[in-house]
Amino acid sequence: MQGNTTDNTAARRSGWAGVAGVAVGLGLTELFAGLTASVPSAISSIGGFIIDVSPPWLKTFAITTFGTADKAVLGIGTFLVAVLIGWFVGKASVRTPVPIIIAFGVAGVVGIAAQLTEPGAEAALVVASTLVAMGGGLLTWYGLLAWTRPAEGEGPEFDPAGYGRRRLLVGVGAAVVVSVVSIGVGRSMLRSRAEAQRLALILPAAAERQSDPEPVNEFDLQFMTPIVVANDRFYRIDTALVVPAVDPEEWTLTIKGMVDREVVLTYADIMAMRLVERYVTLSCVSNEVGDGLVGNALWTGIPLTELLELAGVQPGADQIVGRSVDGWAAGFPTELAFDGRNALLAVGMNREVLPANHGFPARLVVPGLYGYVSATKWITEIELTTWDAFDGYWIPRGWSKEGPIKTQSRIDRPRPRSKVDAGAYTLGGVAWSPEHGIDKVEVQIDDGPWMPCELSEPLSSEAWVQWKLDAAFAEGDHLIRVRATDRTGFTQTPGEVPPAPNGAEGWHTINIKAVPA
Repeated sequence: MQGNTTDNTAARRSGWAGVAGVAVGLGLTELFAGLTASVPSAISSIGGFIIDVSPPWLKTFAITTFGTADKAVLGIGTFLVAVLIGWFVGKASVRTPVPIIIAFGVAGVVGIAAQLTEPGAEAALVVASTLVAMGGGLLTWYGLLAWTRPAEGEGPEFDPAGYGRRRLLVGVGAAVVVSVVSIGVGRSMLRSRAEAQRLALILPAAAERQSDPEPVNEFDLQFMTPIVVANDRFYRIDTALVVPAVDPEEWTLTIKGMVDREVVLTYADIMAMRLVERYVTLSCVSNEVGDGLVGNALWTGIPLTELLELAGVQPGADQIVGRSVDGWAAGFPTELAFDGRNALLAVGMNREVLPANHGFPARLVVPGLYGYVSATKWITEIELTTWDAFDGYWIPRGWSKEGPIKTQSRIDRPRPRSKVDAGAYTLGGVAWSPEHGIDKVEVQIDDGPWMPCELSEPLSSEAWVQWKLDAAFAEGDHLIRVRATDRTGFTQTPGEVPPAPNGAEGWHTINIKAVPA
């Protein structure tokens, strides 16, 4: 019995030391990633691999459940799984260090392989930094074991006041602090690197400037989404766990493929061209009915047609493919760039230099298409090819190859399941059908008739509008529905359709309770 107790205690001690070692190793990898752009984040590289191999239903679940926090959840989950593995491997290494040495070796190989798939990674620095990080993790495990080993004659139980347990708690706590600080500093340096050069730039004035929103474009009502969403409030959905840090002085945009001449443009070349402003609403295909993965902004950029004309599109090139600096790609029909919609290579957002989170130094904005087939951020290549020759990132993962944004509407006020004062109340929300525009919005309360709403003046046919309706509620529970009709005459249908594979459908419906004023 004494022997079993001693073995169990030693195994737990080794397990906690394994947790500490893994935490320190991961922290060091992130710190190195922050110190130099030549060493990608190991956590993000591995997380990107997880995203790539995950089934479509899991990605949809993550976006639906966690929204724009899905990347943070994945990063935290990757860290927790790693330290959990450290616990079990540490326990298995109580008698011999072979299991934990093998585990760190395998982790190092996986990390190096994942990092080397990232653009800009330098093999020598990646290998060297990983070896240092894994060595630091192993030394932490061994050092903590040695530091907490019971003194001769001390019992094996490690009671709360015991010398070994106190040291174990201090050691594991210190390792976690070192890890958290290292990850925090590394991520902060990554963000700073992504923003530093951007903040020194000035967005040139556009040759075609749009008017600022006026009172006719926006209703002044509580809870209403602004007609132009601020940059720091605009939704972000992409596969980049860490925002790419792109040096605008080294960045180029290459237009190639089925073109008369390959064109390579620098950031300075782009900024010297004729810039235009356009109000365009973007939406994520994963947006559930009534959710917030949609936003309207004022984009500044070069009309995509002008860039394509520089290269000369050859006959038969019926797909435009945009590629990001991190390898992500999306494609859409070439004809959509020439059908009159305001497709842009955007370099500005709401009259600021394009934020790093939203694609600095440049991205594509194609009105009327979901982002997964068009909105390439951190773009570095535009390739003209055939429709059958290439599938974008999400197509082999089960999503439709054509992704036109569906006509949608949403109730912003009141909030779902909220309480409002009985009597007069003004309902409100937004509706969008980029490219077509919104013709009317109607609201139904309980089983009553559909009532036409007042619409704000649209900023463009490619931007959403706000709607409002003066209503009255008797005390009690009420159900509110909304539907929109676009300018083609299409009216939203009631049946709910999930986002996969080509966008959600259905009427946004909420329940509220009217209470005595």
